[in-house]
Amino acid sequence: MKLVARPSGPLAGRFAVPGDKSLSHRALILGALAEGETVIAGLLESEDVLATAAALRAFGVRVERFGPGRWRVIGGAWRSPEGPIDCGNSGTGARLLMGAAAGRGVGASFAGDASLSRRPMGRVRRPLETMGAVFEGGDTLPLRLVSGVTRGIAHLNVPASAQVKSAVLLAGLGTGEPVEVAEPVPSRDHTEIMLAAMGVNVERDGATVRLGERRSLSPALLPIAGDPSSAAFALAAAAIVPGSEATAPDVLLNPNRSGFVMALQRMGADVALANVRGQGGETIGDVRVRHGPIFGAEFTAEEIPSMIDEIPILAVVAAFARGETRIEGLDELRHKESDRLSLMAHGLAACGVDVRVDDDALVIQGGQVRGGAEVSTEGDHRIAMAHLVLGLAAEQPVMVDEAGMIATSFPTFREAMRGIGADVSEVR
Repeated sequence: MKLVARPSGPLAGRFAVPGDKSLSHRALILGALAEGETVIAGLLESEDVLATAAALRAFGVRVERFGPGRWRVIGGAWRSPEGPIDCGNSGTGARLLMGAAAGRGVGASFAGDASLSRRPMGRVRRPLETMGAVFEGGDTLPLRLVSGVTRGIAHLNVPASAQVKSAVLLAGLGTGEPVEVAEPVPSRDHTEIMLAAMGVNVERDGATVRLGERRSLSPALLPIAGDPSSAAFALAAAAIVPGSEATAPDVLLNPNRSGFVMALQRMGADVALANVRGQGGETIGDVRVRHGPIFGAEFTAEEIPSMIDEIPILAVVAAFARGETRIEGLDELRHKESDRLSLMAHGLAACGVDVRVDDDALVIQGGQVRGGAEVSTEGDHRIAMAHLVLGLAAEQPVMVDEAGMIATSFPTFREAMRGIGADVSEVR
């Protein structure tokens, strides 16, 4: 399926933000590790998250949907599945399930689609092997977990990765030995927050996290906040389409996830927060963006972890800003669902943007954007959505060569964008 975005008039309204993908994966998996019934409200029902739900069923866990976004997980003993665990396109699902299964001491084979099968898994396998787990295979999927962890670990998480950190912590639930993860800069801390909310002793000292003595999980009610990575597309569109004003309600505002909102503010965008409050150990609130002049800015490698998934849409905003934007520390983008660094540079250039890749940095000279291109996405959902937003403010429409994979993270993207007035339609 191809989608095309055409230059739109002013966008306005409240954007229908789906549940956060990172929280959704973790809520399902941690619910499966608890003893008893965990209820999840606002779960993202995307292909990636549904793959994790199916994987947990294969491990013998009861996972049931009882309403839109409302799910129950009956945790307890896990069993080795009869066939391979298909993680689809989800790196989060694969890596966290590897850690959880290693902690449960069950064997399993992990597989994924062609894109996921190219992504590095050695960064998870190696620390789990240090903890005593035994794997068969290489540094990519498919991999087989033969036996679980027996030892603790003091792991230096370089480069900082929330998925690796989470896999180690989940595996560590299965041993009474010391388990600690230290990072050069803090990565997403949703796993630590959710573990603590479910009764696990989690100790944090700066960018180091340790498991304490209590490592059993109690069932809980887990509310899922709006996904800031999905909200970013509407907020960016409001920033670049003249006359626009859009609000993303109930969005996750965790400091390790709010880098894009701060980036918009750095570039001079008219951003306002309202109704900020706590929810399940996280911070959430409403984010409103109003169109106005925006300017180029520099972003360092230390800032990237807090907006790693939003770099494609940040690059789109930079294309419409006055002056030059430089975004450094983007090597990790080469190892996502695609080589996002190269794909964004090629896509922006095809739309008439002055852009270049400088080692691990993306350098963009902003101004008026011509558009008028069909952009290659190589099956990457965020590349597709970012270029569709670009088409809303460009001089000419922008088409993406494939859009079906958007369902991996944001199945209602087109409807949500059309809800604030964006002209996004299927090409027949």
